[in-house]
Amino acid sequence: MQLLLLSSSRANNSAYLAPYMAWITQHLQGVNELLFIPYAGISINYDDYLATVQQALAPLGIKVRSLHQFNDARQAVAQAQAIAVGGGNTFHLLYQLYQQDIVQLIRKRVTEGVPYIGWSAGSNIAGATIRTTNDMPIIEPASFNALNLLPLQLNPHYTDYKPEGFHGETRDMRLAEFMQLHPATPIIALPEGTALKRSGDSLTLLGADGGYLFLGGNKTPLAENSDLADMLE
Repeated sequence: MQLLLLSSSRANNSAYLAPYMAWITQHLQGVNELLFIPYAGISINYDDYLATVQQALAPLGIKVRSLHQFNDARQAVAQAQAIAVGGGNTFHLLYQLYQQDIVQLIRKRVTEGVPYIGWSAGSNIAGATIRTTNDMPIIEPASFNALNLLPLQLNPHYTDYKPEGFHGETRDMRLAEFMQLHPATPIIALPEGTALKRSGDSLTLLGADGGYLFLGGNKTPLAENSDLADMLE
């Protein structure tokens, strides 16, 4: 299994996907055509979303086509050399994947070795469920169960910033609520500019800012290049 799960499409004020191009280039070695899944996009037209991704990946010389261009979504997934899933609203993304009956098919292709790249919502769905997404549930998918390519939860765009005078829940408070109900389920929180890379039975945290493990009521910092393979067992 080959996964590259990016926290976000940008870091700081970067161009689209620019901070991750070295990782993406390595991840897609030998691939000349990529299937992009745009369904997390709500406020962007799918054609425009595709054009944004095509422009970002143009230096790689890889042909990028979007799932919305195909009449048969299952056939497109079945024939894909590699799959990329963009960010946006995680609930809408998973809703569409269930509507098109491709959740298990994507999982099957990726477990067979088809490279997978996700960012933001596209990373969220690689976990066991989407119950630790930051997004508003603007639509109800058939299930919160996701691709389960990793036996854990993900929280992209992680930050625990709290503006002065703000009295709502911080990210840590929300993740603490999840841990209260599911103390044995790990959550990996990814600040912007970081990623998780799975290659077979190895799992590594990428990015100088590191990340965090939330488990059993505890928050533990994770350094860059942390070996997280034991979380796959």
